[in-house]
Amino acid sequence: MRANPNRSGLGRHGHVFGPKLTTRQNRGGCYSGAVYRLLALDLDGTLLRRDHTVDPRDRDAIRELQRAGVTVTIVTGRLQSGSIGAATACDITGTIACLEGSHLVELSSNTTVAHHPMSAEVIELMRGAITDHRLAGFVFDAGGIHHDEAGEPYAKYVSTWSPNLRVVEEHHAWQTSPLAAVAIGDPEPIAKALAKIRAHANMFSVSFAVSACPGKHAVLVRAAGPSKGTALAELCRTAGCSTAEAVAVGDWVNDVPMFEVAGRSFAMGTAPDAVRDKASDSLDAIAGDGGGIAEAIKRAWG
Repeated sequence: MRANPNRSGLGRHGHVFGPKLTTRQNRGGCYSGAVYRLLALDLDGTLLRRDHTVDPRDRDAIRELQRAGVTVTIVTGRLQSGSIGAATACDITGTIACLEGSHLVELSSNTTVAHHPMSAEVIELMRGAITDHRLAGFVFDAGGIHHDEAGEPYAKYVSTWSPNLRVVEEHHAWQTSPLAAVAIGDPEPIAKALAKIRAHANMFSVSFAVSACPGKHAVLVRAAGPSKGTALAELCRTAGCSTAEAVAVGDWVNDVPMFEVAGRSFAMGTAPDAVRDKASDSLDAIAGDGGGIAEAIKRAWG
């Protein structure tokens, strides 16, 4: 899901890379002697095709890399429940980063490694903005998404973040430990709600058009601080490697923070110019077509 279309302020970071790092293949076809020790993958538009499945070429390349001892992980804007299918398809059972670093979870044991909920101040402001401007509100927690009846028209769209949607009374939706919230409505009230929130709270927020619902806009709010970059750093610590030993693959603006900290980074071929400028390499593979991960693995590991 392209939940962050803001393309402002993105220039080339000028990172200097050394000579091409390669490895060799043993007789069984597996990679050995790899320089990079971790591969971090975005989901939508990167690992996942348009039909939300994993290309067999990418799946096979990932499994070969795993057999060589390289950690393969996921760094996504989705919630854990929205990431399980892709993780299962690729035999990823370790720690992954969800909601752009707001929640890190070890899949095999279902253990939370890091959890960054919204503050009470942000929750109060977001809840008030949704009510005052009569917006459809969706509250994200580690287990899924809660919304009231006003959210029903947009439930299918929001389910990309997680298939676990629950219709509840408005006051019940906020009783958990929210990681994020999304409000959907007409552009003018969304703009007013966003202005009110940004004037009073320290948090991350982004507004965007809802492609699946013409004429509607949305705002997503979560805790300030976490990003795909902080998530990648934590995943590297968990895996026992440095960020210089990590490869990241993505296709959108929210992937830029992990591009900036990874030792090598690949942008999908159809990524915006501002995103490709932040990556060390651009792929030939087109977002949504599949094959990009296999291409990145071949180029990074030989």
